[in-house]
Amino acid sequence: MANGSPKHHHQLEAKRKRLTWIVGVSGLCVLFYVLGAWQHSAPLTNLTQSITKADCDVSNRAAVSSNPSTSSSSVALDFDSHHQSQINNTTSVNEFPPCDMSFSEYAPCQDTQRGRKFDRNMLKYRERHCPTKDELLLCLIPAPPKYKTPFKWPQSRDYAWYDNIPHKELSIEKAVQNWIQVEGDRFRFPGGGTMFPRGADAYIDDINELIPLTDGSIRTAIDTGCGVASWGAYLLKRDIISMSFAPRDTHEAQVWFALERGVPGMIGIMASQRLPYPARAFDMAHCSRCLIPWHKYDGMYLIEVDRVLRPGGYWILSGPPIHWKKHWKGWERTQEDLKQEQDAIEDVAKRLCWKKVVEKDDLSVWQKPLNHIDCIASRKTYKTPHICKSDNPDAGWYKEMEVCITPLPEVSSSDEVAGGAVEKWPARAFAIPPRIRSGSIPGITAEKFKEDNNLWKDRVTNYKHIISPLTKGRYRNIMDMNAQLGGFAAALAKYPVWVMNVVPANSNPDTLGVIYERGFIGTYQDWCEAVSTYPRTYDLIHAGGVFSIYQDRCDITHILLEMDRILRPEGTVIFRDTVEVLVKIQTITNGMRWKSQIMDHESGPFNPEKILVAVKTYWTGEKKQKQKE
Repeated sequence: MANGSPKHHHQLEAKRKRLTWIVGVSGLCVLFYVLGAWQHSAPLTNLTQSITKADCDVSNRAAVSSNPSTSSSSVALDFDSHHQSQINNTTSVNEFPPCDMSFSEYAPCQDTQRGRKFDRNMLKYRERHCPTKDELLLCLIPAPPKYKTPFKWPQSRDYAWYDNIPHKELSIEKAVQNWIQVEGDRFRFPGGGTMFPRGADAYIDDINELIPLTDGSIRTAIDTGCGVASWGAYLLKRDIISMSFAPRDTHEAQVWFALERGVPGMIGIMASQRLPYPARAFDMAHCSRCLIPWHKYDGMYLIEVDRVLRPGGYWILSGPPIHWKKHWKGWERTQEDLKQEQDAIEDVAKRLCWKKVVEKDDLSVWQKPLNHIDCIASRKTYKTPHICKSDNPDAGWYKEMEVCITPLPEVSSSDEVAGGAVEKWPARAFAIPPRIRSGSIPGITAEKFKEDNNLWKDRVTNYKHIISPLTKGRYRNIMDMNAQLGGFAAALAKYPVWVMNVVPANSNPDTLGVIYERGFIGTYQDWCEAVSTYPRTYDLIHAGGVFSIYQDRCDITHILLEMDRILRPEGTVIFRDTVEVLVKIQTITNGMRWKSQIMDHESGPFNPEKILVAVKTYWTGEKKQKQKE
């Protein structure tokens, strides 16, 4: 048939019409999608404008309206610290009432009344004991009536508002030791401690004469029984970040003071369970009269310190029984008792293959070996403790301590660092971590690590436009609820902030060890439970993909209420997730006195992941009225 036949032209015309129709419909779909995305995403430049600003007298704060807006497109978020806001209520929401003021200091998993029901042996009753499902609260933890925005760092290292943590006990109990002093409407932290009467700064200088603290080789530290964390506070200016922990005990609020000062800390105790950190995490461990019975239970607590210490890491002990010949009368113990305790500690350290570096004045320092070549050979001499078998050394979430030495990765020579050496700080933050270099983290290569760093650099650049005070001192304590490789913390490393990097418990792969190898700190956490911290201890929380992980495991309402508990008034939360999940979150937070806005991914409107930025409004509980008789 000829090419110019009418039938052939008819077929071509039909194809052209069909193609034109497809292109036209596709074009309209794209156009309406872009218009819709534009309509529901406020320009970044508008986000830091205030909705309604009020008087900023810190001594006279007023509570905000309890009716947050549900509009995601018309509300401009204000990330600066203010005291009053008027927010229009556009739709009815399920509002959560404030809890009774008696819950103002509530830490669900360290509740003292609940703890009394548990075994007092080995202080197990002070470990985590979380409420049952029926005991979970469906109300908002109130701030004290005169709550004020904490001092900015570095001033916060030395001062905190009395009204925020109204506890004078330590100022009286530890008056001679200069832990904390009350000065009018504020606390002052002179930097004193039980074993450093000249102050933490001078005490750290004494340690620096014994081991190198300023050359970048020591970056991560753990302070067991930290008091108000002055040791950790003064290490920060030496580029060393310390995980300070102490139990919720008779020294009420010691970790709370640490966090109010802008110093990393957690409620924690060495009792029967492992610390919630991976193996080979810390370059240095410290105990200054921390009252931990290191010589008891077959040396189990020193064995746990050995697990979390990096190869070549140091353990520093001051206070009883060190230098007992001088201090025994003041400690109100016999010389025989103190000598016996020190001999027992020395024996456990030898069995762990630690080397005694030095004992000078009130300080003793031991060092963990670089590897276990000689230690394995020494088991012929020391039958106990034995080397643990078939155990996950990083397991740190509700894992019982064991009286066996956590094995180090194998090496080929006696001078090789087990697991691989890390770079000195600050190069360490972006160098390929040994766990990735060795291929021990499934699916994570050196190339993916570098890509992740670039990704977070772009994200933080975007966050700086959305949340203008991010890098200007407005935020100090930051929590990353799903830290992955620690890219968020690394991208913020040059700013005056610190990040608690959380890796959800039982994650696969478990990346918390990588985060410590980079020179950052963090913890394991199951987000179906409460965090080991006091209320109002974080300025900014980052939740990337957390709710997609947990929405089928537990009620996300309780996760959001827990975030509200630990977030300071006027604190900010950044959520990253799918639109469906973010809409669920926003529906709940609209009833929590938060104001929020959904916006596009930094790469543009076509990315299915979106960002929800929320701000917790300022409000406080009411002062209890005395009942008339």
